[in-house]
Amino acid sequence: MEANGQKVFDDYVVKQDEQFRPCLTELRRIILNIMPAAEESFSYQAHCFKHVYMLVGIGVTKEFCSLYTMSPPLVKSMKDELKDYKASGATIHFKPAEPLPLAIITKIVLARAKGNELLALSRGKK
Repeated sequence: MEANGQKVFDDYVVKQDEQFRPCLTELRRIILNIMPAAEESFSYQAHCFKHVYMLVGIGVTKEFCSLYTMSPPLVKSMKDELKDYKASGATIHFKPAEPLPLAIITKIVLARAKGNELLALSRGKK
């Protein structure tokens, strides 16, 4: 984890309601455990992770924590696995006290990483 990524996250999370902070912190930890070299930034009104291209983002709404998959087709393909969560477009919303399972987060992050790598190869980018 790079220090700048931690600062970007700290600046974001301190502005969020207390009920969301543990969930956001855990989501960040999980994502960085899966993709330790992911670059962190603030974009799209969310804390984002980049691996070649935008990977995923995390954020909140009034009631929910959100995982932004940046891929509506991925969310659609996981419809059955996400049936217990509110999914809309590329976003999965869930109550802070009822986090997404590690297996789902892992599947999403790895699928996005692979998709980004394949896209980069198709564009001749290393």
